[in-house]
Amino acid sequence: MDHHPDGHHRPRQQRQQLQGWWGETTVRHHRPAPARTAGHPFQPVWNQPPPRRHGVLNVLLVIVAALVVAGVLLLLSLSLGPSAFLLCGILALVPLGICLLGLRWIDRWDPEPRGALLFAFLWGAGTSVVVTLLLGTYVVELLVSALGTSSPEVIGPVLQAPLVEEFAKGLGVLILVYTRRSHFDGPVDGIVYAGTVAAGFAFTENILYFGSAVAESGNAGALVGVFILRGLFSPFAHVMFTSLLGFVLGFALSRGGGNARILGAFVLGLLPAIAGHMLWNGGTLVLFNDFFLFYLVVQVPLFVAAVISVVLLRRSERRLTEARLGDYARAGWFTPEEVRMLATRPGRSQALAWAQSVGAERDMRAFIRTGSRIAYTRQRMLGGRRDADYAAEERRLLDDATQRRARIFQLASAAR
Repeated sequence: MDHHPDGHHRPRQQRQQLQGWWGETTVRHHRPAPARTAGHPFQPVWNQPPPRRHGVLNVLLVIVAALVVAGVLLLLSLSLGPSAFLLCGILALVPLGICLLGLRWIDRWDPEPRGALLFAFLWGAGTSVVVTLLLGTYVVELLVSALGTSSPEVIGPVLQAPLVEEFAKGLGVLILVYTRRSHFDGPVDGIVYAGTVAAGFAFTENILYFGSAVAESGNAGALVGVFILRGLFSPFAHVMFTSLLGFVLGFALSRGGGNARILGAFVLGLLPAIAGHMLWNGGTLVLFNDFFLFYLVVQVPLFVAAVISVVLLRRSERRLTEARLGDYARAGWFTPEEVRMLATRPGRSQALAWAQSVGAERDMRAFIRTGSRIAYTRQRMLGGRRDADYAAEERRLLDDATQRRARIFQLASAAR
């Protein structure tokens, strides 16, 4: 039998079934959920908005990143010509759309703030490209000097590109760690943020590759070939590389810690990201002479493994939500039925369908989002994170959930 933070005992086997990547952090700091009393004076949360320490900074970061993207796209337009730039830009939207749809599927359970995702995309599409261009030549010279070779087919795509590009993309993820810490809860969040940065980078890079195919060959056949290989066969390549960094950073944040842990995780996460990028770029030079054989033997299995890993992480998110909201149910904040509704996909779907029938869909969606935030806020406290006043955040979210519930019942009663 294991002692649970709420004072109850739970069989070890049952507790192990509830644990995922977050399991080890749960038992570090025993903290019972606050008991709800009948006379607790709830205040409308919209009258007392919480302070946002990074609100202005986040807006400025988005504006600067957007200006950089505009500059990069302007330079590409001048380099390729307006017609070629427009054509290549439209084609680049296809793999971008595929990537963003995949990332949205990953992020469905506990969606990240749109502003944070916008910054991630803009950083990838603009600033990371600029950093890559600025550092690329310098890194090539260092590698040539260190390795004693000037073979461009090895130095450029196999060594320099993975090193510089993953570092440039990773800087954007690192900025999000510090500016969006309260929404960076674990590996899934890290994958979503890092994948969005990578999707932005791939978008701009695809425009460049498509434009180069047109300029070098002068015919549509070469463009179609590059589009099929990059846009349809491997749209998730950059997303997969950089997501490894995001996974490591997210896992490190879930365990708490300060700057040393974060920076250490950043360096550690770059290693598999760079290695995966090197394997992808150098596979046909080092391992296989046939691209399609390399694609089937290496790239497809890696993609399948990535999908399976994400599915398992999403399941772990749902178990975390159920476990943490269960603490509040025992303290009187939620009913067991509400926990099942908030912590399962069928429960959420049924609740939204019912809420839509009574005109409360918007409030029900907000209630579900708040439930997820409550669960993750409690997990941060149990994991010992000290980077924000999570006790105050917990109380605000609980008040918000109570207000949302009352609003839903009010709308349901009026619809009868």
